[in-house]
Amino acid sequence: MTKPFHKEDFVRILKENGVVLNAVQLQQFETYMEMLRDWNQRMNLTAITDPDEIYQKHFLDSVVPSFHVRMEGRLCDVGSGAGFPSIPLKIVYPELQVTILEPIGKRVTFLKALCDSLGIQADICKARAEDAVKSYRGSFDIVTARAVANLTMLCELCIPFVKRDGIFLAMKGSKGSEELDAASYAVKTLGCVLEQTHEEMIYDVKRMDFVFRKVADTPGRYPRNFAQMKKNPLQEGIV
Repeated sequence: MTKPFHKEDFVRILKENGVVLNAVQLQQFETYMEMLRDWNQRMNLTAITDPDEIYQKHFLDSVVPSFHVRMEGRLCDVGSGAGFPSIPLKIVYPELQVTILEPIGKRVTFLKALCDSLGIQADICKARAEDAVKSYRGSFDIVTARAVANLTMLCELCIPFVKRDGIFLAMKGSKGSEELDAASYAVKTLGCVLEQTHEEMIYDVKRMDFVFRKVADTPGRYPRNFAQMKKNPLQEGIV
C-alpha cells in the first residue's frame, strides 16, 4: 500500500532528482497553494483543494518533466488554467522565459495576481491558441500543455508554436500510449518526431511524458479553428 503523500515528499522527490529548493522558492510554492485555495472559493480553478494533493497532483506533476528535459529558453504553456505546468516550472527555474496562453478572463486575472504575489514575470496572453499563433508561430524552445485535450488535438494546438529544433512536451496520464498511437499522423504532418517517452508512477498516479522534436516547419494552414479540430481530427484519411 502506498504511503500518503505529504508536501514534504514534494521537496524530497525534487532533491532526489537534483533539484534543491531554497527558502524563497519554498515560500513561493506555499503562497501559490494558499492563493489557489482562496481564489478557488470564488471561481472554478481546480477540483483539488487539499494542500498535500495540490503539492502532489499539481506542483509535483508540473515539475517532474524537468527531470528529463532541460528547462531553458522560451516556454509556452497552452491553456494553462491555474498556471500548470508553467508557474511551478518558473518557480523552480527562474531564468525560464514563460508565456502563458489562457482564453478565460477570470483565470487570466488570477494568473496575473499570482505572478505579482510570487514576484515572478510571465507573459500572460488572454487568447486561444489558434488566434495567438498569428503572433507566436515558431517562437518557442519548449511548448507544453496539461489536461487540455487529447493528444491529436493537442499536437495541432501546440506544435505550430514550436521553433525548428525545439520541443513539444506533452504531459499525459495512464492512457498516454493509446493517445500516442492515434496522434502519429498528426505528429508527422505538423513537423515533429517522437524523441523520448517517460513513464513513471508518482505515488499512486501514473503519468507519461512525450517529448517531440520539431524537425520541419508546420504547414501554415494549421492550427485550424477549434471546431474543425474537434469535428475532423488530424488523422490519415480524414484531413
